[in-house]
Amino acid sequence: MGPGKSLKMKRSLGEQLTQSSRSTGTAYPTARCVLLEVQVPAALVQPGQPVGSVVFDCFEAALGAEVRIWSYTQPRYQKELNLTQQLPDCRGLEVQDSIQSCWALPWLNVSADGEDVRLVLDVSEEQRFGLSLYWNQAQGPAKPWWHRNLTGPQTITLNHTDLVPCLCIQVWPLEPDSVRTSICPFKEDPRAHRNLWRAARLHLLPPQGWRLDAPCSLPAEATLCWQALDGGPCQPLVPPLPRENVTVNKALEFPLLKGHPNICIQVNSWETLQLQECLWADSLGPLKDDMLLVETRGPQDNRSLCALEASGCTPLLSGVSTRAARLGEQLLQDLRSGQCLQLWDDDLGALWACPMDKYVHQRWALVWLACLLLAAVLFLLLLLKKNHVKGWLRLLKEDVRVGAAARSRAALLLYSADDAGFERLVGALASALCQLPLRVAVDLWSRRELSAQGPLAWFHAQRRQTLQEGGVVVLLFSPGAVALCHEWLQDAASAPVAHGPHDAFAASLSCVLPDFLQGRAPGRYVGAYFDRLLSPDAVPALFRTVPVFSLPSQLPDFLGTLQGPGAPRHGRLAERAEQMSRVLQPALDSCFRPPGTPGTGRGMRPEAEERT
Repeated sequence: MGPGKSLKMKRSLGEQLTQSSRSTGTAYPTARCVLLEVQVPAALVQPGQPVGSVVFDCFEAALGAEVRIWSYTQPRYQKELNLTQQLPDCRGLEVQDSIQSCWALPWLNVSADGEDVRLVLDVSEEQRFGLSLYWNQAQGPAKPWWHRNLTGPQTITLNHTDLVPCLCIQVWPLEPDSVRTSICPFKEDPRAHRNLWRAARLHLLPPQGWRLDAPCSLPAEATLCWQALDGGPCQPLVPPLPRENVTVNKALEFPLLKGHPNICIQVNSWETLQLQECLWADSLGPLKDDMLLVETRGPQDNRSLCALEASGCTPLLSGVSTRAARLGEQLLQDLRSGQCLQLWDDDLGALWACPMDKYVHQRWALVWLACLLLAAVLFLLLLLKKNHVKGWLRLLKEDVRVGAAARSRAALLLYSADDAGFERLVGALASALCQLPLRVAVDLWSRRELSAQGPLAWFHAQRRQTLQEGGVVVLLFSPGAVALCHEWLQDAASAPVAHGPHDAFAASLSCVLPDFLQGRAPGRYVGAYFDRLLSPDAVPALFRTVPVFSLPSQLPDFLGTLQGPGAPRHGRLAERAEQMSRVLQPALDSCFRPPGTPGTGRGMRPEAEERT
């Protein structure tokens, strides 16, 4: 740089306030720029040696502001200064006594009160201040939740079910141009993260969209999967959805050409399944017995086909003994003749869903023919021994009439594992129901599958199989189950309950509650509770839209509902109910507790009360 030449430096300073400037929680960025001209004598310029420094400190920034400093030269050289600085707010010890606007600021402390949280505002008597609770969302402006103008001192109680990681608290004195203090104390609270997943919901947006609704951003990834009719695990699909975090409360599109009832979406967090929904189940009907063909396209127009099965993707013309390999030629012919539905097409490959119904019918045709021949032979034998068989037919007439209906009826028992005594009572009830006969499914008998699949996946598979076979889901209400229901419904009188590692009831509420809220429960669900463990009024009103029976006093009606239209006459039901009551009584006596006043939880909305 020669004499008289100058180095011009333009510095752009931008501030993004992290605390809200209005009660609505919106923040407004500001920017300031300054142009400096520096002249350096030529005698001081040495190659590779600095010639001095420039200090600029003449700009203002608000307390607690986030300031971005960006500096560059004109003309621009390679080196630039670009950094972000978080300025202290009134909570910093170095500014509390030196900044006058901080002297009258309300001070806020967050403390635990059992399961609840207390917000203690340490302000002088009769000082008026504003308090705002809001959700600080990563995408878009903050969303206000609760606001009050109060007079100090105050203690605010929050129910632990209201906590989410993005819940923030803002407090300020009710004075013109007052400084506001914002804190977000629940970012690392495990309860807040559990509540966030409980509040998250997957929604289908016709024709090919979906949305994940949640109060806060979620560290989650979404994937498409194929749910086979046999109830196995949902198989991940190509194309996968983008492998970045899901943007909540935003409509997203599926990369598919057509919808299919077997296509589901999974939301995973830290490689753990959190949500799964087969989004077309309501519009396209139940799962189909279709085979998914995966076409992979390589360079030079190389193509390969395989069928997605539980064991993996099986090549169609392989020699393995799987269903897809045995029908490889037929599936290829169906694909060429246009009988398969194309779900996705891309330069890398394609997905095809091929119906398998006709092959099932062909396989069973010979079996049905053999059964008909056997039935004809038995009928001839009965005609020859008519007198001997007549008495036997008379004795078993009623059981023959209703036996097929009873044996074909499935029942899925859902309960909350309150304690070991109640689990023994549920096991006694399930064993007694198997003698009707009914096909009973309960997590007590499926702990290995429950541990391998997880409570949510296990319940989805059992519920789907039970309802597809015309069965019924039995909700066994207990104090713990009622508390869980209130917790999900965010009832003002609920009390939190700890969830066990095998608690299928807690996992099932995300699927059971929508059925009741949307009116799909009648005919699918039945409720029951044990006489001395719960009062009739304790069952939430939402679940009383289906029959709810008291056991063992209403056992005959309960058994008649489980067996459906083909149930035996009332006298026979009463006889079976009496036998079952004798079986249940010891287990019921073992878990009986003296009546007491159950605790109640706090409401969802925070309530202000004066601190004494």
